[in-house]
Amino acid sequence: MRHGDKIKNLSRTKAHRDALLANLGSQLIVNKRIVTTLAKAKSLRVYVEPLITKTHKGESKEQIMHQHRVVFSYLKDKNAVKELFTVVAPKVAGRPGGYTRIIKLGTRLGDNAEMAMIELVDFNDVYGKTAATTDTGKRTRRGRAKKPAEPKTTAAKAETASAITEATVVEETKAPVEGEADVQKGTEE
Repeated sequence: MRHGDKIKNLSRTKAHRDALLANLGSQLIVNKRIVTTLAKAKSLRVYVEPLITKTHKGESKEQIMHQHRVVFSYLKDKNAVKELFTVVAPKVAGRPGGYTRIIKLGTRLGDNAEMAMIELVDFNDVYGKTAATTDTGKRTRRGRAKKPAEPKTTAAKAETASAITEATVVEETKAPVEGEADVQKGTEE
């Protein structure tokens, strides 16, 4: 029975799993997005998001240094820790969590494994631009009632009236259909 076993083992030992997640986490922070399997991406999200949250904490210099050391104990990569505290932290300062996004990519050809792309949300240019340009006004599910169209001005009415009078009327004549022509001939005789 596996009661209360919430950790995803990824079919690896504890040491191998820690090394894997440290490497994936440091690469995610440096490159801002990586492609991996879906199971690894979900485990990485659980691993990295608390580390990003640690960048918010710390008012004094001692607390900031302590957080650097705590994050370094997880990532084991000096460049990734520096990138996290200097580049990533200022961008995610206003966000109350949810720093990563997982996008499913389909299956891998070789072994049919589900692939996913995990990325840092604030570093995506595609979604960031559309979110910035959308209207942030009040929205409802039902929508709003349409405003009635503005009545036309008298000048616009005069222009349409003059256009109607200037148009030439062409009389339409109905072309006889073969069956109708025979019927008409038969009645005339």
